[in-house]
Amino acid sequence: MTAPLTATAFWTTGPGQGAIHGETLRPPGPGEVLVRTLASGISRGTERLVFQGGVPESEAARMRAPLQSGEFPWPVKYGYAAVGLVEDGPAEWIGQRVFCLHPHQDRFVAPLTLCSPVPDRVPEWRAVLAANMETALNVIWDAQPLPGERALVIGAGVVGLLCAWLLSRFPAMDLALADPDPLRAQVAQRLGLRLVAPGDAPDRRDLIIHASGHPDGLRTALRCAGFEARILEASWFGSSECSLPLGGAFHSGRVTLRSTQVGQVAGPMRGRRTHAERLALALSLLGDPALDALCGPMVPFRELPRAMAELLGPAAEGKPAPLCPVVTYDSDE
Repeated sequence: MTAPLTATAFWTTGPGQGAIHGETLRPPGPGEVLVRTLASGISRGTERLVFQGGVPESEAARMRAPLQSGEFPWPVKYGYAAVGLVEDGPAEWIGQRVFCLHPHQDRFVAPLTLCSPVPDRVPEWRAVLAANMETALNVIWDAQPLPGERALVIGAGVVGLLCAWLLSRFPAMDLALADPDPLRAQVAQRLGLRLVAPGDAPDRRDLIIHASGHPDGLRTALRCAGFEARILEASWFGSSECSLPLGGAFHSGRVTLRSTQVGQVAGPMRGRRTHAERLALALSLLGDPALDALCGPMVPFRELPRAMAELLGPAAEGKPAPLCPVVTYDSDE
């Protein structure tokens, strides 16, 4: 008799608390694969809300990760940035590295429809950025930037940095990146970006992407907007309210403020690219080694219950907050 497949997974068990629990896996069925995890990424913004029990009841259904187990607030197994090696399934998939929207778990069974091959030139620690890159790509599609525009990205977290990095590829783009943390300057420089303090952010911007997750950032966007500027709101405030100064130049300047969200393919590309094609494109964009600047620190999977609160918390004095912590999985775990 073949021994049953087992796995271990990280669960949020209470406010700011987590544990690793074992489970038995069923063999993969038709259209499924068994994946041994090589790395997974921690999305600090979303996973902080989950870890602290901050998901609004009204948004619980929309916040569900595709392969989540449990219900908000807890116990819940959450995450959506796993990279692993296919060990069982259709013959043509065995041995392939795949990205999958799966929580932090050392082995898992997943539908092939949720797995995307990782290009050979993209190492697994960088491939965990695929969900963030997919979000940034969707923001850019929504924004529809034009060569020569004056652009501003507010918020030098992972999504903000990736949005700015994509915008910097447009010809003659006058681009600035604003963040209150001067320690982000080194990462921005490695990506070829110019970091400024919010108070020094240039005005008369044609296009502004707000990704700071803080109302002050959106107020900066309104202050810096030029005539008929487009402001794309890429943050998500959960259950928090956000007060804004919508008088004065907001109306006379005919400023547009609109949301952008990754759940749907952005309007300009909807009907022309599927979700799977968008994710495959995002993975292909991760071939640049400069993007390693966004990855880390590396944390062993078995250390997550102890380390998660620190990884999701504020930065230590004199050190920048992590961007995308990477969970590593040893073969003997």
